[in-house]
Amino acid sequence: MHILFLSAWCPLPADNGSKVRISSLLRELGREHVVDLLAFAPELPNEAGLRELQILCSGVELLPESPFSFNQSKQLSGLLSLQPRSVVANYNQAMAAAVQRRKGCQYDLVIASDMHMAPYALLIPQTPRLLEEIQLAVLHEQYQSQSAVYPRLRYGLTWWKTRHYVRRLLRHFAGATVASEQELALLRPLVAGHLQLAIVPNGVDVRGCPQNFGAPEADTLVYPGALSYDANFDAVAFFVEAILPQVRSVRPNTRLRVTGRTTAEQIAALPNTDGVEFTGYLEDVRPTVARAWAEVVPLRKGGGTRLKVLEALAVGTPVIATSKGIEGLALNHDQHVLVADTPIDFAAATLRLLSQPELRARLAAAGQQVVREHYDWQSIGQRLNDLILSL
Repeated sequence: MHILFLSAWCPLPADNGSKVRISSLLRELGREHVVDLLAFAPELPNEAGLRELQILCSGVELLPESPFSFNQSKQLSGLLSLQPRSVVANYNQAMAAAVQRRKGCQYDLVIASDMHMAPYALLIPQTPRLLEEIQLAVLHEQYQSQSAVYPRLRYGLTWWKTRHYVRRLLRHFAGATVASEQELALLRPLVAGHLQLAIVPNGVDVRGCPQNFGAPEADTLVYPGALSYDANFDAVAFFVEAILPQVRSVRPNTRLRVTGRTTAEQIAALPNTDGVEFTGYLEDVRPTVARAWAEVVPLRKGGGTRLKVLEALAVGTPVIATSKGIEGLALNHDQHVLVADTPIDFAAATLRLLSQPELRARLAAAGQQVVREHYDWQSIGQRLNDLILSL
């Protein structure tokens, strides 16, 4: 089958969750289909990255354009439009022209990777279309969490626009995917009877994940995630201010390593607490995660399923998380992970795990097993292939 895959992200280097998902799905699709990739790439990958893309895909075209331009005049138009403002403000004529040049390629399927790319998929006529990974939960949560009148009206309007836009948009698609049951519950009321839906969760490359990163370091915690993402910044600030001091009052040598890109301004904005290290961007975060005694995921907002949790479990590092931190994942408290939502409970769970090597070993084994059984990219890719063949 000949597939055109439209992406808002250049998949490599795979340095955020969206890129990990796209590059992993492209790898699985390429096993059974001929795939052409057309993607935004404001910064082109290095030669090694380009070579890997050319191995994953039969054809690669990268546009040196930003997918999120937020043109000011278009933003004003978006406010007055029935479409979501982001759809209007970010529409890119160069991408539209690149798609239109492919009208004669006789594709069997067009895949738009997220809603941002959906308008471009409509430019290929008389071809089945698949909208990959619709995300509605974040917008719904933002709307539901507002109590003040003006923010509730503002987010309510965005939620209303988005729902109606998705309902109209999906009339032109044969299928759609989401990453979790929560997303499916929000999407299903908007879908006409002809549309095929499938849950295609996030995953991890279990078979390609080595297990020889060295022994775990006592009293070492890790949080992998760039502080430039608001949900990551909030999670680290919450842990550093409300949880870590409680842990260090009992185990004063405990330290938290935060990986990912940071700026001096972001670090200065965090509460000043001893025992926090910032590694900066790491080409491969797995050794740092694997050598930590535990990964902490004290997320309080944001959407999607947590790749950072799956990656930690895959290398045998237990996870302590809030309910939000494992949202969308089939993980149980005290079986696969430890779950705690208040600072007191989170600190208690952290101290429990730091002081009990046998608990760490039990959670590590159970975590690796559940990832192997449910979250390996190879089996997830097969789910997507099954949907494609049915379309």
